[in-house]
Amino acid sequence: MSDKDGHGHSHGDGDGGSHSHAHNGQGTFCASLMFFQILILIIFAAKCDYPSAASSAEQIELYPMFQDVHVMIFIGFGFLMTFLRKYGYGAIGLNMMVAAVTLQWQMTVGESIHQALAGHGGDKIMLSPESLVKGDFAAGAILISFGAVIGRVTPTQLTWMAMLEVLFYAINEYIGAGSMAAVDMGGSIFVHTFGAYFGLGCSWMLGTVDGEDDEEATNSYHSDLFSMIGTIFLWMFWPSFNGALSNATAGGSRQRILINTVLAISGSCVTTFALSKYLGGGHFEMEHIQNATLAGGVAIGSSSDLVVGPAAAVLIGVIAGAISVCGYMYVSAFLKEKLGLEDTCGVHNLHGMPGILGGLGGVISAGAAGTSSYGNNICLIFAGRCDCDNASPPVCKLKTTDRGTAGGQAGAQIGALCVTLAISIFSGLFVGWFLRVAFPAHTQAYQDKAHWDVPADYAYTGEERRPFLVEAAAKEDVRVEMGEVNENQI
Repeated sequence: MSDKDGHGHSHGDGDGGSHSHAHNGQGTFCASLMFFQILILIIFAAKCDYPSAASSAEQIELYPMFQDVHVMIFIGFGFLMTFLRKYGYGAIGLNMMVAAVTLQWQMTVGESIHQALAGHGGDKIMLSPESLVKGDFAAGAILISFGAVIGRVTPTQLTWMAMLEVLFYAINEYIGAGSMAAVDMGGSIFVHTFGAYFGLGCSWMLGTVDGEDDEEATNSYHSDLFSMIGTIFLWMFWPSFNGALSNATAGGSRQRILINTVLAISGSCVTTFALSKYLGGGHFEMEHIQNATLAGGVAIGSSSDLVVGPAAAVLIGVIAGAISVCGYMYVSAFLKEKLGLEDTCGVHNLHGMPGILGGLGGVISAGAAGTSSYGNNICLIFAGRCDCDNASPPVCKLKTTDRGTAGGQAGAQIGALCVTLAISIFSGLFVGWFLRVAFPAHTQAYQDKAHWDVPADYAYTGEERRPFLVEAAAKEDVRVEMGEVNENQI
């Protein structure tokens, strides 16, 4: 029997949250999460610091854009994933937990990996507002992966998935953006593509959900409305996400990012509404509107700071929106039926395929980037094409090798995309295997009651009519028939 506290929350068995340590793994979760938090604290104390107080250099002008990105991570992603009718607590709550710990983990361990690979492992990590933005970018990649497995992993599994993923994320970012000097201002490659295919690799190793639990992977009218809150926040702030790390002095780079992103995401929004009604037999499909409307922001990321032109930006958004809608209509079902690949939020359709499209757009844009378009600012946009001295400010010149050409930069872009796909898929498969063998499998999939203290009316969440209301209505009908109450009094 389950009992209820003064707030109407249900405890015990039945539809309430179970308090069995064996079932919920409270000890393992607490130990895992606090282990990482204490490790982060130690690294902050030993390796991280602020710039010297005697220095006048600040990046405080970056804070407004960081704030926009922060809203996207904690509100946008969190509410977007509330579409599951009985997993709202998990969507918003675990999103908050993962983002908070990943932000710190990237600022400490992720940056330490970058330094070690660059041969500066003993240096201090100097923190700045840019560090916060990079931490949010890493959190974005992890939350994209979370979308592929949401409702099917325990909090403990999710914690370990996030911590391990950041390690591979940092390695991939160093190889692509550092060694290969690929340009990916809005994260089409290093954030969206990596996060999507890492999550899909994890999901495939974890397997699909069958039986009654699979039936809970559904939406309701109210859960879809909450999810649209996330969509609107993401849609509004996406230009800040793409432009937060841009160089404001690099020949109008930030201006191009803002304009290109708004045009691309508007193109995907319009296209999504058109195709959703057409392919949906005359009805809009809420899943499309919640997700595919954002695909233009994903796809324009790699080329958002480049001189692509407004028409090309709109075209990229239109194509991304169409690809995303078709993905939700046809590809997701195919992957599940033929490959046994469960993709709860459809990250392949919103982040995977549009991310690859964005990467290819970056290849084309970089290959067409001549010196006439960028002038003396070309080295600020494509650092890999130039050699710079140690003067202050540095003097940069185009390399005389093939790497200094537009074709050489295009090769770096396609190389970074391929490396990202390889690392994300194989690391996702490895981490998914680890989660499956190291921790108990999730039970009661897509349901908050497995790990949350839920209210008494939780059992009726998403139902068309709650049973106790039906019972109350039946009693009133009896009272009318017996003359105890007038029908107009009800």
